[in-house]
Amino acid sequence: MQVINLAEKFTRFSAHWHPHIVGELNGQQVKIAKVKGEFIWHQHDAEDEMFIVIKGKLFIDFKEKTVEINEGEMIIVPRGVPHRPHSEEEVHIMLFEPASTINTGETENELTRKNLSKI
Repeated sequence: MQVINLAEKFTRFSAHWHPHIVGELNGQQVKIAKVKGEFIWHQHDAEDEMFIVIKGKLFIDFKEKTVEINEGEMIIVPRGVPHRPHSEEEVHIMLFEPASTINTGETENELTRKNLSKI
């Protein structure tokens, strides 16, 4: 068992939309990422996705509305729901997802990350 300092972990990388694994529990991976700009529309057919905003303000577009998630807030996107995260400024987020979850869901493109590094 060890304490994980998230602020220190965020200093280890600068790329946006590139998640890193900081821990694992019960078949889930705890991931952190820096995001800025617009991601792609996607969905996860088999997994729910939880976003926790550590720093900044994240927006997630859904077909019927856009939600704003501020520092210290979280949202759970149910499986099968199309969504598109985006932000104007850099945002630090934490995600809890099954280890099998691919960041772009069923869509593969230049933002797809399959082999995540553990930091």
